[in-house]
Amino acid sequence: MPRTVLIVDDDPGFRAVARALLEADGEFAATEAGSGAEALAAVLRSPPDAVLLDIGLSDGEDGDGFAVCRALYGVAPAIPVVLCSAREAELYGERLARSPAVGFLAKERLSAGALTRFVTP
Repeated sequence: MPRTVLIVDDDPGFRAVARALLEADGEFAATEAGSGAEALAAVLRSPPDAVLLDIGLSDGEDGDGFAVCRALYGVAPAIPVVLCSAREAELYGERLARSPAVGFLAKERLSAGALTRFVTP
């Protein structure tokens, strides 16, 4: 049975590509959220095995991906959150280290195999 992943990104194009990549080999079954508020509601409604969360989420009142990560951790600390970005991890420095996320993936290197490193079966 595939593991579930919630893809959180305000770009529907990226969500579609990420979903196709992650579901291609049957390793993951993906759902999507376009905002922090949608992500929180989705996690409370049907907790996924993992969350793939865009750092650059431009979510207005919900804040950026770091703020959404903290909020998700507050309601579901057992669900691993993997942050992603079109930029490299080094640009985020200590913010990554201080976040409750279990890891980081550059969007250009996203694959089911890469995500699996952060998600326990």
